[in-house]
Amino acid sequence: MTVDIDKVFKALADSTRRELLDRLHADNGQTLGTLCEKMSMTRQAVTKHLAILEDANLVATVWQGREKLHYLNPVPLHEISVRWIAKFERNRLDALHQLKQQLERKPDE
Repeated sequence: MTVDIDKVFKALADSTRRELLDRLHADNGQTLGTLCEKMSMTRQAVTKHLAILEDANLVATVWQGREKLHYLNPVPLHEISVRWIAKFERNRLDALHQLKQQLERKPDE
């Protein structure tokens, strides 16, 4: 399954959704009720945020009996890391490596 990067960035743009992801990272597999306990918003508002996270494939749900459990899906975040972050890090790390080599060279080289 390919990741729609625009949906992922849109989902991550909201602090409430990032907080929900943080909560799932800390304790994966939570029900809506558990996620709502420490949120200062209505259950319906949390549901809307979770729907956006699900649409971006950042949250997966599994029914366990009558409970719907929400799980963090880190794959889209990894794909962003590979696509957007790693390539910028690579250049910086190469520059630091070259600087280190220059600084460690003996004066007569």
